[in-house]
Amino acid sequence: MTLELAIVIPTFNERANVPRLVAALDTALKGRNWEAIFVDDNSPDGTSDAVRELARLDSRVRVIQRIGRRGLSTACIEGMCATAAPVVAVIDGDMQHDETLLPEMLGALQGDAGLDVVVGSRFVEGGGTGEWDRDRVAKSAFATRLSHAILKVDLTDPMSGFFMIRTSLVRSLVPKLSGIGFKILLDIMTASPRPLNFLELPYVFRTRELGESKLDHVVALEYLIALYDRRFGRIVPVRFAMFSAIGALGALVHFLVLAALYRGLVWSFVAATIVATGVAMTFNFFLNNALTYREQRLKGAAALFAGWVSFCLVCSVGAAANVGVAAFMHNVQHGDWRFAAMAGILVAAVWNYALSSRFTWGRY
Repeated sequence: MTLELAIVIPTFNERANVPRLVAALDTALKGRNWEAIFVDDNSPDGTSDAVRELARLDSRVRVIQRIGRRGLSTACIEGMCATAAPVVAVIDGDMQHDETLLPEMLGALQGDAGLDVVVGSRFVEGGGTGEWDRDRVAKSAFATRLSHAILKVDLTDPMSGFFMIRTSLVRSLVPKLSGIGFKILLDIMTASPRPLNFLELPYVFRTRELGESKLDHVVALEYLIALYDRRFGRIVPVRFAMFSAIGALGALVHFLVLAALYRGLVWSFVAATIVATGVAMTFNFFLNNALTYREQRLKGAAALFAGWVSFCLVCSVGAAANVGVAAFMHNVQHGDWRFAAMAGILVAAVWNYALSSRFTWGRY
């Protein structure tokens, strides 16, 4: 019997839901030839092992255990490229998406050669957000409005993590995907050089019964980062933009600490500057670790300490380069000191970004 459908399930700490989801898929897709590909980001709760236990008994179940890589979008991309099925679906591993909709989604794609994507939507007639509170509904509506600034089609639920697409189309778009954040559907829809033909089918979002939600403020930030990347990423790479923005915040921290110590506590200027520099570097390191390099972030006291030392060394050389370039430009042009200062700052920013990416976060 020919393989019809692959279901990609990105997971992190979903061990308890693995057997429940496979059983639900078995019921929903009875009579269909399908496979389930769990893509697990090395969950500490043993999600990968739970999938393997099932895979020994059910050849339709597979697992990709990712070591040293994190992120829902990139997990989905790996899973979608790992199947021979002509059609692939993405569904969350927490049982909040309605798997009983899968046969209708597959039937729509098999019955219409011109259709590219079928989206499970919470916002078309018949759909719903379940037990979401008003605040979460409002945030989702705002995020949807933001997405329309880059979307080429009028999609009601561009943040849906529940959809089905032709595998050949995904493979053709992979080189153009950013892989940032949690909204892989938005990435796919905006990466396509042509507007994709889509159908939205309603479903009601369920309440999670087991495990913990992965939603946090960083997820919301990653969504904004993904939007930035689609709009401006070709001009200024998103990671460099984040690194620079955090550097600007670090400069503010530097001045605040310097003012407090030098003017407030009447320390010597040199001593206050040394402490302010250390505080600013530490601030930048931990914020970059949490945000800019979220998928490669350092964990554990030893790794964090080694990373902090590496980052401070890199930035110290960058500071020296800043001074050297600014002084050289000022002496050569004999003109506006602000231009020389900006040239020094730019050289230091590029140096710090390149070297810290390679030696602080790239070596782990």
